[in-house]
Amino acid sequence: MASQLSDEISPSPGSISPNSPTNSAGQIPLDQPPKLKGRQKLLQSLQRMSSSPTLTRRGRSSSTTSYRRDNKASLSCVSLSSTSYSPCLGNESSSQLYGGLNPRPATPGFSGSTGEPHGTNARIRLMDVDGPGFTTPRTVPLPFDMRPASHGSPRTVTPVGFKVEEEVIAIKSQPTKSFDFWGDMPREIKIGILQYLTPQEIVRCSVVSKAWNEMCYDGQLWSKIDATQYYSKIPSDVLVKLITSGGPFIRDLNLRGCIQMRDKWSTDGERISDLCRNVVNFSLEGCRIDRASIYSFLLRNPRLEYINLSGLSSVTNSAMKVIARSCSQLETLNVSWCNNVDTTGLLRIVQSCERLKDLRASEIRGFQDEKFTLALFERNTLDRLIMSRTNLTDHSLKVLIHGENPDMDILTDRPIVPPRRFRHLDLHHCAEVSDDGFKSLAHNVPDLEGLQVSQCSDLTDQSVIDVIRTTPKLSHLELEDLENLTNSTLVELARSPCAQHLEHLNISFCESLSDTGMLQVMKSCPKLRSVEMDNTRVSDLTLMEASFRIRRRGYSDDLPQVGLRLMIFDCANITWAGVREVLSSNAYIPRASRKPVSTVVTVTQTSDNGSSPATSTFVTPASSPSPSPAPTYPNEIIQLKCFYGWQMTVDEHTKRVLRGDLASASRLDRKWADYMIATEEAGAAGAGARRRRRRAREAERLYNADEDDNDAYGVGAISALGGRRRRAQSGSSCTVM
Repeated sequence: MASQLSDEISPSPGSISPNSPTNSAGQIPLDQPPKLKGRQKLLQSLQRMSSSPTLTRRGRSSSTTSYRRDNKASLSCVSLSSTSYSPCLGNESSSQLYGGLNPRPATPGFSGSTGEPHGTNARIRLMDVDGPGFTTPRTVPLPFDMRPASHGSPRTVTPVGFKVEEEVIAIKSQPTKSFDFWGDMPREIKIGILQYLTPQEIVRCSVVSKAWNEMCYDGQLWSKIDATQYYSKIPSDVLVKLITSGGPFIRDLNLRGCIQMRDKWSTDGERISDLCRNVVNFSLEGCRIDRASIYSFLLRNPRLEYINLSGLSSVTNSAMKVIARSCSQLETLNVSWCNNVDTTGLLRIVQSCERLKDLRASEIRGFQDEKFTLALFERNTLDRLIMSRTNLTDHSLKVLIHGENPDMDILTDRPIVPPRRFRHLDLHHCAEVSDDGFKSLAHNVPDLEGLQVSQCSDLTDQSVIDVIRTTPKLSHLELEDLENLTNSTLVELARSPCAQHLEHLNISFCESLSDTGMLQVMKSCPKLRSVEMDNTRVSDLTLMEASFRIRRRGYSDDLPQVGLRLMIFDCANITWAGVREVLSSNAYIPRASRKPVSTVVTVTQTSDNGSSPATSTFVTPASSPSPSPAPTYPNEIIQLKCFYGWQMTVDEHTKRVLRGDLASASRLDRKWADYMIATEEAGAAGAGARRRRRRAREAERLYNADEDDNDAYGVGAISALGGRRRRAQSGSSCTVM
């Protein structure tokens, strides 16, 4: 009935103002207040009219009634000038208007603002309900992102019955950029990575793509071209491409043995010379190159310090003249076996190149010329001089060491000259050198480390001993095929100051040398690494002494290394027994040191009268030592080069020792000894040979059985695998515990 009454008695639009009073339930009373007159009526009209433009700007239609049939409030019932806001709903529900309605206070009858009546933050949203007949009171909930919620509950669920307007900001999604690890890497880092590859691997990588091909032939990768490892496999076109790609980056160019470049030098030689202008080390040993290409390359590379033209027939004295003019920084020159070069061309280099330190001129003609040797004496900068297989004479050698007409010391009768700086001197196969010229080296080469005078057949003990005594740094000595040498030279070598530095000794084909001198050398030279004594009179004693000295170099847990190489071809006094001694020594491990252990014995005596027992303690030292941790491998072993019939067994034994299989090496040693014994007995003539062989085999079998029970390396040694324990031989047991 109330709804019907309200429909029948509905006030006119003009009779209700936003300031009309309402009851506590939010409904308009039926009794109308008296109409205002005069000034108050005018102000009331102004207030009602002031709200219409604002509502029009918000896109709302002007209100004609203050109350609708669908129980929805009209915006015209809101007073825009009042300080407080009271809802105009008739269903006793709270306000469903939210969004910051906080108008600034204003006096009655005056609007708050002219433009935006409620400020910039005021936003009015009308929340719809479920149906037109909804009459129950509803409340406006908090915004969804401000509601309290339990942990893990989703906040994205929309409340039932409400349509929430959300402002979505459209963000343009940017596509993710793919990262190319190798493609985005700086070129300098790529070049640095490729520098760790070998030249063969870099050339293979060049076929991946065009970009890789360009990168693999970058000049920075080819600053050093050394074709000694692949000279026979690389085609000439690829080799030329490598050289031209390197261009000014190349500093080391080694074309040793590249005979396939013969035709390329005539066609591309000029281009190679134009591009490669910063070469420091240059080697053409064994190549085939024309004379014009050599001249062009030498003229355009003034920074050359190392030149190797060994064995080139196209190199002449004119090339030496070019080197003397353009290569002022030259330090090493190798023109050995250049048939068209003699000391006339080398003289210009010695006079022009002040930094020359290494001159290798084997088989070069003209060393009898005193002008050349005098120039070497005046230069005195050479550390290495190789003039083997030349026509060097005694007089030219004296000029090289003493100079021309030196001042003589009255007391010592020696020339007063500065000492030579030679460290390596090679005079082998100089047939015209004798004691008269060779003894000039004494007291004049104190820094000499390597001396080769092999096949100088006229040398004797007198001159060789003088030189050995005055060269304290000598470490490599070649005395091969000196028939006039005796054991006196070896004895003096063992007594000289250089014995502590000697590492290599060659006395092959010195048939007068024997154990008398070699035993002294083995005892006095602790750093020996290589000894060549083919066709000499040394015997098994020298091998035994060498084995003993190598064993004294110690034992450790590391795998053994080759410490001494012995060449004993065609030595009549060396037998298979001496060779076996070396093999046994290589696999030998000494018994470990044992510490003495004392035994404590306690004896208790009880008297007959029942008194307290008496106790006595005796301490007796034990004779058997307790084993301590034993070494596993020798530090160094001996490598033999012996008679070809024994060499295969010796090599196999050495391989087993080097890989640490000492038990297998000892087993091979014993079996080879059995074979050699059987072979010798089979060759013995006379009656009873078969019986002797049978008895020898039986004795050897019993010896080996006992040896296996005791230890695998013979008496005084221990097995690498521990061996088997032997049963006690004592007939009675210990009674005192």
